[in-house]
Amino acid sequence: MSSLLEQVENGYKRFENEIIELADRIWDIPETRFKEFESAKILTTYFTQLGFEVETGIGGIETAFVAKYGSEGPVIGILGEYDALPGLSQKAGSDVREPLVNGGNGHGCGHNLLGTAGVGSVVLLKEMIDKGEVKGRIHYYGCPAEEGGSGKTFMVREGVFEGVDVALSWHPNSFTSVFNFSSLANYQVYFEFEGIAAHAANSPHLGRSALDAVELMNVGVNYLREHIPTSARVHYAVTNTGGKSPNVVQADAEVLYLIRSNTIKEVDDIYKRIVKIAEGAALMTETKVKVKFDKACSNYIPNDTINKIIYDKLQQVGLPNYNEEELEYAMKMNKTISSSEYTSALKEIQMIYPDSQVDDIEQEEVTFYPEVIPYQKSTQTMSGSTDVADVSWVVPTSQFFTTCFVLGTPLHTWQLVSQGKTGLAHKGMIYASKVLALTAIELLQNPELIDQAKAELQKQTKGNYVNPIPREVVPNMYG
Repeated sequence: MSSLLEQVENGYKRFENEIIELADRIWDIPETRFKEFESAKILTTYFTQLGFEVETGIGGIETAFVAKYGSEGPVIGILGEYDALPGLSQKAGSDVREPLVNGGNGHGCGHNLLGTAGVGSVVLLKEMIDKGEVKGRIHYYGCPAEEGGSGKTFMVREGVFEGVDVALSWHPNSFTSVFNFSSLANYQVYFEFEGIAAHAANSPHLGRSALDAVELMNVGVNYLREHIPTSARVHYAVTNTGGKSPNVVQADAEVLYLIRSNTIKEVDDIYKRIVKIAEGAALMTETKVKVKFDKACSNYIPNDTINKIIYDKLQQVGLPNYNEEELEYAMKMNKTISSSEYTSALKEIQMIYPDSQVDDIEQEEVTFYPEVIPYQKSTQTMSGSTDVADVSWVVPTSQFFTTCFVLGTPLHTWQLVSQGKTGLAHKGMIYASKVLALTAIELLQNPELIDQAKAELQKQTKGNYVNPIPREVVPNMYG
């Protein structure tokens, strides 16, 4: 074991329990996009007590903040999240579906862990700066609303990350690897239809149905699917049906669309066609349509220079070890995952990591992915989106996964919420925290690597970044 790794390991022994407690407190109060007031307060209070310079409400978002430490040297930004998802309330440590609050929120993507691991890394870096063991500035960015809000994209638009030399992040998962692939860009847009109410039996001819317009729009978009790139995705949710009475012609109705594709240009092309379909639906029903842009994010740009460092640190720290109680619980959770979910998870790993060894993995025999997945540069694109992408266009950015859940656990499910406050999740979070710290130390001790990462980003983007959220759009905490 290297002396630096020993130093990091010993450092975490002093405050590891505090970090775990922070993660559990945020798990206990799951708050959704742009409403993470208590979660942000827990973290800002902790940073203030430790002597960080804390600025709240950054980027025009009340639940966004930055905690800064250090006065000279390169700036390493650590990205943290703490938002939850609606409808995923679940008792911790249970292998059956047990909502704590019917219809309540839950940390179904592990963001209670994601944000807190970053806290641990900057606390360790602060100690090293104080001792003169490393020279640099560390900024922890509290980033709200990754789920459905693109908080970081708004923050990038407002210049929050200007002056940052490198940005680091991670995400809980059911395997450990470097995030070495791109993601899908997206737009999220509301289509509000206004019609005329009428008695559906007595005078239906006087009514103009907004709900009919929504349905016709959805049919039209379904026909469009044949004529967009195969990698593109179009999702929708009817957010207002116009009421519960079938005997009233619905005067108001609304549908929310999420449009994804490989680049913002592709997304914008599809969006413009969908707007025409909405206008056509309004024309057919003699209603009016209002288009309300909600949020967007770009495609992610991985940075090979930093990725290689992270892969080295993932191997150096090593996968977590579990005690008998944790392994017993893991086996119970393994049984809640269907064979199709398990197979789907392995296929996704194989697709984005061609060098991974998934052929011999059987659900009955393997509860955790057995290795750090080998690193290689990738041209793959994951089927999801992340607002970390917009940070990656303006700052050299890297992120990674660590094992916090049993293999095959689907994101955005009760199973993930259940595991998020257990030893499995805690150990994966501390693992990630150490990797973040070691990566930041490596960059600060070798600033030429920062220059190399910046040159790589410039070559990839040529400085041609345009923020995808129009200037007049503000964060929507009510959606």
